[in-house]
Amino acid sequence: MASLSDSLSRKLLVGRYIAALATQNADGSIHVVAVWYLFDGASLYVATSGRSRKARNVHSNPRVSLMIDSRDVAASCGINVSGTGEILQGELSRPWVARIHSKYLSDAALKDPKVGPVFAAVDDVTIKITPSSVVSWDMHQVDQQFFGGAIEKNPGYLLPLER
Repeated sequence: MASLSDSLSRKLLVGRYIAALATQNADGSIHVVAVWYLFDGASLYVATSGRSRKARNVHSNPRVSLMIDSRDVAASCGINVSGTGEILQGELSRPWVARIHSKYLSDAALKDPKVGPVFAAVDDVTIKITPSSVVSWDMHQVDQQFFGGAIEKNPGYLLPLER
């Protein structure tokens, strides 16, 4: 089992990647959506609209999973963090929203009146994720363990991903 402090986990948790957040809909189906995130060393934070499906789902059922994937076919690695989501609002939310936006948007975007204020107005709540389990994977280790390094020695084995 991985931890939040191992090197692969930290690389993905502090890096600028797109994560997939999974929450449960009222009918039991799973809602998965791409999100920006921030890690503070203990918890993860996702900025969103209080009217979004993910925020409404967390209000009803706080169980969530967040998957971060390097999206690099040659050096694929990832982490899945499952835990409890909590909706932060108002003054509790604003600093997290600002930090998340500054992680993903340039200073120019944040200062542009057509961009920065719009993001700030739309993302009016923050989902705080308190982790309870962490699972990670590293394609390099899988290749060594199961394929004897065949994929690394033959980079054409893995086809490029669409961008």
